[in-house]
Amino acid sequence: MPPTSIITIMFAAHVASMTGFAAFPALLLPLQAEWNLDNTQAGWIGGIYFAGYVLAVAIIVPWTDRIDSRRIYLACLMLSAIGLTGFAMLADGFWSAMTWNAIQGAGVGGTYMTGLKVLTDRLPSPLPSRGIAIYTAGFSVGVGTSFAMNGVIGALLGWPWAFGIAALGPLAAAFIVGVCISKRATLPEERPPTRAFDFRPVLRNRRAMGYVLGYAGHSWELFALRGWIVAFLVFAGEKSGGAANAEAALIAAVANLAAVAASLIGNELCELYGRRRITRIAMLASFAVALLIGISPGLPFPVVVILFFVYSGLVMGDSGSLTAGATQSAAPGYRGLTLAVHSLFGFAAGFLGPLAVGLILDAAGGQASSTAWFLGFTTIGLGSLAGAVGMSIVGRQLRNA
Repeated sequence: MPPTSIITIMFAAHVASMTGFAAFPALLLPLQAEWNLDNTQAGWIGGIYFAGYVLAVAIIVPWTDRIDSRRIYLACLMLSAIGLTGFAMLADGFWSAMTWNAIQGAGVGGTYMTGLKVLTDRLPSPLPSRGIAIYTAGFSVGVGTSFAMNGVIGALLGWPWAFGIAALGPLAAAFIVGVCISKRATLPEERPPTRAFDFRPVLRNRRAMGYVLGYAGHSWELFALRGWIVAFLVFAGEKSGGAANAEAALIAAVANLAAVAASLIGNELCELYGRRRITRIAMLASFAVALLIGISPGLPFPVVVILFFVYSGLVMGDSGSLTAGATQSAAPGYRGLTLAVHSLFGFAAGFLGPLAVGLILDAAGGQASSTAWFLGFTTIGLGSLAGAVGMSIVGRQLRNA
């Protein structure tokens, strides 16, 4: 099968698998109201998704160096569908929502980087960074689609229907990959000589770890932003004319879709001017714009939306580049393990980011406080700043090695 066909198929499956990703943040305000959740509890439910993701990555993804990653991918799509269906039918408060959101997160944890492994196992060497960037851009397309469909369906039919319909996405992805992607046994020479859960070879790979640290900062910022942006846009809209929850979810959806171009352009700029240099510039600019958004409530609502679009583009500008850098820096036989470490660091930060913002909001006056939102966005932007610092430190070590 031609590489372009494989990339197209995996991109489509990736988007379909993400339909439930933004279900909770898109419907955060009505769920908070129905279940009497404070911001910290909402942050826990949003963050536990990534805790489930991290646990699944640690257990599942290292095996992709040893058995056909397609089998793992298909099984985890089923797990994601179970989590969404359980949330739709059985969630009735804080603890049950935590449980089903963690299961859904585990399902996505077993599909995102595993799907990338399915893709790269079937692409010729050297691995084209453009193909990796296109696949990772599917994350934003999926998130944008998820924000839009869940916001609209939730407003029209109620949140249980939104989660239930979202469960069809992973099933569609399983059908696409099951029919279109053939089995591929791992060759003996592709298997690492170490044990399945020995992460030391990756941790010693300083070039790969530079991208891993950058990705951790990126993920803190990205998932904290996605977890709280709908609530923020509703607050900012109320300060200057009003924006309903469904409208805010649609704005978040369009911004995520528009950010796909930023991710692809960022990868092309990295190819021209150096991956580490461009990603660090994007991270520092991202931190500056986060502070601007934090002080934007009270400005005309279109100005707030424009700032959000700029910020979303900057946040996504380094996403595909960081994953491509880690993948290309993997030692022979350790690509799956490298992607596992990449995801472990990234989505552990993705778990902590939304939770940290919830804690800050509660401590600083709640969602009705402009000061609280400024501190919240400062907390979000600190992820990119920390990522840039981490990449700089590791890069200096590489030059001195």
